[in-house]
Amino acid sequence: MTTTDLPRTAQGTAAKIAELARRREVARQGARSAVEKQHAKGKLTARERIDAFLDPGSFVEVDEFARHGAGAYGDDTREAYGDGVVTGYGLVDGRPVCVYAQDFTVFGGSVGERVGQKIVKVMQRAIEVGCPIVGLNDSGGARIQEGVASLAAYGEIGYHIALASGVVPQISLILGPCAGGAVYGPAATDVVVMVENTSHQFVTGPDVVRAVTGEDVTFEELGGPAANAEAGNVHYVATDEQDALDWVQSLLSYLPSNNLDEPPDFGAADLEISADDLALNEVVPDEPNRLYDMRRVVRHVVDDGEFLELQAAFAPNLLVGLARIEGRTVGVVANQPLHLSGALDIDASEKGARFIQFCDAFNIPILTLVDVPGYFPGLAQERGGIIRRGVKLSFAYATATVPMVTVIVRKAYGGGYASMGCKHYRVDANLAWPTAEIAVMGGEAAVSVLFRRQLQEAAATGDVESLHAALVAAYREQRCTPYEAAERGYVDAVIAPSETRTEVAKALRMLRTKRQASPARKHTNFPL
Repeated sequence: MTTTDLPRTAQGTAAKIAELARRREVARQGARSAVEKQHAKGKLTARERIDAFLDPGSFVEVDEFARHGAGAYGDDTREAYGDGVVTGYGLVDGRPVCVYAQDFTVFGGSVGERVGQKIVKVMQRAIEVGCPIVGLNDSGGARIQEGVASLAAYGEIGYHIALASGVVPQISLILGPCAGGAVYGPAATDVVVMVENTSHQFVTGPDVVRAVTGEDVTFEELGGPAANAEAGNVHYVATDEQDALDWVQSLLSYLPSNNLDEPPDFGAADLEISADDLALNEVVPDEPNRLYDMRRVVRHVVDDGEFLELQAAFAPNLLVGLARIEGRTVGVVANQPLHLSGALDIDASEKGARFIQFCDAFNIPILTLVDVPGYFPGLAQERGGIIRRGVKLSFAYATATVPMVTVIVRKAYGGGYASMGCKHYRVDANLAWPTAEIAVMGGEAAVSVLFRRQLQEAAATGDVESLHAALVAAYREQRCTPYEAAERGYVDAVIAPSETRTEVAKALRMLRTKRQASPARKHTNFPL
């Protein structure tokens, strides 16, 4: 090489570096007008969302220069690098996470062949290395110009969601429109988040509903966050996008990176019985039918009173969520007396069963707090399939292998006792408060069945009320207590409410090395 060649080589390299910088700028800026429209709707762009979510400077982009493989796109001649989705990996609180963010500024974030390939590639990486997958969804749906290739992209994404299920946590944020086949992918992930006013999801939009059924509904009524939350399709509704991203960061702090890891350990908390613990002694009313908020019990038992509740608007008669005891994650399942007196119905059974499966998949111990009068009766429940759908809850407990601790706070009647983590489904530690009432049914109902003839005879003499009251009091004294169950070993210990936090922590500490072998089989046949 001569000296005259050197400047030409340098110039060539400089030009190539400049071209790289230009392409990066094109890929990252999006269409200016589309970015402005995104901001006008109160929405961030795909890259802004990733920057707000991941630790600063940690994002590594993959396939930045990918372009669509279809033919003509009308008059749009933009280079459109990235092809409607930004993919890669980074850190959240120092822990690896794979992420994809649909880019509404590029072809409306529509899904075509390249978009599907990019998303699948980052999902495969997450499965291989064992880290969570977070999807930021904001898309106009299938890319019509690419025909069947778009449908194939959705199919590949759906297959890999199923492949990753129970292997790594999968979290979906719906940050814009999500319709048709696009809704099924997020629905199959572990946790779904929506944002007030800016996100919608439905199988068919208002126009199709109007044409087919004649029903006139708005986007918000059909697929808004509130409607989806009440239907159980969403685990959390955020006030804005930053709230959604912050909430997912908090969620990840409770979860392991994959099914072979343990959840993060934040260090043991002080277990000395405090004045706050003593307040538990006053939570349950003396009157058996008086209501109270089970969240008070949860917050007294867990570290720092912090409870990350999931699906709060769906089946509110059952609480589920994540918390910590001695710095370690636990999944909480608890009846809520403020709604349906804590009775189990179809929605509560399915809500609890899926949450238990989620905890079991990711090595999260389960704490169950019981105050259940049984299954909610009625024609609507029976016609809705309460038999096959209600059994999901007890089936989930029976097949779970993680450490499980149950505390019976007040009522544990009939099928509700069996379904809420009883000893007979191999729950490891079963505790009861002195206020626990463990029986086939409550005193009022039991007396009406057992002493029907005596009550009928008393009614003829006009002295039925005092007899009924005496019989109920006697039945409750003899049968509606935790002590008969304790005598038979169905309850391991009866404890004062103020001792709950300490006793639960001791049980979980002992169970950390639990190993449970299952019978040889391909998989269980979960009730539908």
